[in-house]
Amino acid sequence: MIVETVSNQLVWSSEQGFWVLTPKTKQTVPLTIAASRGYTDCARHLIQQGAELDARVGGRAALHEACTQAQSDCVRLLLTFGTKANVLSEEGMSPLHLCTAPESLQCAKLLVEEGAIVNLAARDSEVTPLHVAAASGLEQHVALYLGRGANVSLCNSKGETALNAAACAAAHGPGGSRRHQAVVRRLLEAGADARAAGRKCHTPLHNACANGSSDLAELLLRHGACAGVPNGAGHTPMDCALQAVRETPNLEPEILFTVLLDYGARPVHPEMLKLCANFPRALEVLLNAYPFIPSCTTWVGSVLPELWQEHKAFYSSALSMVNQPRRLQHLARLAVRAQLGRRCREATHHLPLPPLLRDYLLLCVESQIQ
Repeated sequence: MIVETVSNQLVWSSEQGFWVLTPKTKQTVPLTIAASRGYTDCARHLIQQGAELDARVGGRAALHEACTQAQSDCVRLLLTFGTKANVLSEEGMSPLHLCTAPESLQCAKLLVEEGAIVNLAARDSEVTPLHVAAASGLEQHVALYLGRGANVSLCNSKGETALNAAACAAAHGPGGSRRHQAVVRRLLEAGADARAAGRKCHTPLHNACANGSSDLAELLLRHGACAGVPNGAGHTPMDCALQAVRETPNLEPEILFTVLLDYGARPVHPEMLKLCANFPRALEVLLNAYPFIPSCTTWVGSVLPELWQEHKAFYSSALSMVNQPRRLQHLARLAVRAQLGRRCREATHHLPLPPLLRDYLLLCVESQIQ
């Protein structure tokens, strides 16, 4: 179907699954403009001249826009003159939902002091202010809401808690986002369930592994996350970590792989080794999780020629050990690790072992297979 519009004031937009024509020009009022730009004197004058405080012309009230732009002085002014701290936008969002920047902390404090509900769920998404702050990596906002009784167990429309939101939004890269790790730590200390999964059975650990965040993954595992649980598609956290290797080549996947194996993850299917074949350190960690080196036909062909030459000693050592018995020392290592299970990393540091032997037990990289 071809629709030709006569007016250039209309644009196509997607609303609730339907493509509709909506006005291009956004409607607003002077008070909303003044509040969003921090013009406190102008806003005061407009209010004194009778401007309606909670008018939602264009979908949002002045308080919404002031919070969006982190204009704390205007937020204070509006609240002083009696605007409602829980006024909802046409989208069903409260002003607290729109405190999404670090600079908006003072706005959030003013709102909760005036009775803003920290557990208020948005109409459609059902996210709470805690969900929003967690996804934005705002540790101080999270601490504020938790101190005001925010419920860490509340779920959004996708069945996800604030912990899921924080882990999902964590930045890519080794160690992940420090801000999101701090948020996750706060939530876990407040009693958030590290195993809580959304409707697709995707846990915070799945999200951390999909982002390649080893530090965040270890934090979740220390608080009870399960390294072997599959999501709705049947993928384990290790599967997500392997996929992240291909999508984010600048990671150090061997660190994440070691963390998962130390907390009870099972060795990957040999067919999956091809996903990390061009990361010799990561490949070594995974190969050392087997009692013998499996057939290499699945991953050898995936190694780039220049990489093979650069790490020829390692790849050659792996090839020479295919279907050959491993050293008794390696088999003893696997036996100890199996006995310790998901306590391997923590328990190993309490064993009276020399540092070299402790590192060996924890699958340290040696750049060769023996």
